[in-house]
Amino acid sequence: MQFNFEKLITYQKSLDYVDFAYRITEGFPKIEQFSLTDQFRRAAVSISLNIGEGSSGTKKEFMNFLRISNRSLRECVVCTSIAYRRKYISEEIHNKSREQLVEIAKLNSGLLNSLKTPNDNRKPSTNYKLQTLN
Repeated sequence: MQFNFEKLITYQKSLDYVDFAYRITEGFPKIEQFSLTDQFRRAAVSISLNIGEGSSGTKKEFMNFLRISNRSLRECVVCTSIAYRRKYISEEIHNKSREQLVEIAKLNSGLLNSLKTPNDNRKPSTNYKLQTLN
């Protein structure tokens, strides 16, 4: 059994990014365990959580959760930049992180735009076909 939001490409890509963020933060110095490592991981997880949580509400609510997801995404951009400047990650990893985040941001924006219809506050599940697999 699968929930509708699990079919969203943006959700699937955000889970891939969580895996990526966990992998790269494993190499961060121990001193960062309760600061940058934790913050980075929480921000990455928040992208997916907000997509999933928001999908159960009205279109307006879902749109708000997608905006929150985008804020968490931007937080990951900053965490990536800090990690790169501190030399915790290579330029290649820095670029890969940013590429994934840009892709998720575009998918979120596309989904957000597909939900924009004036005065329509119904559940958003019928709009998923725009960017789902299968």
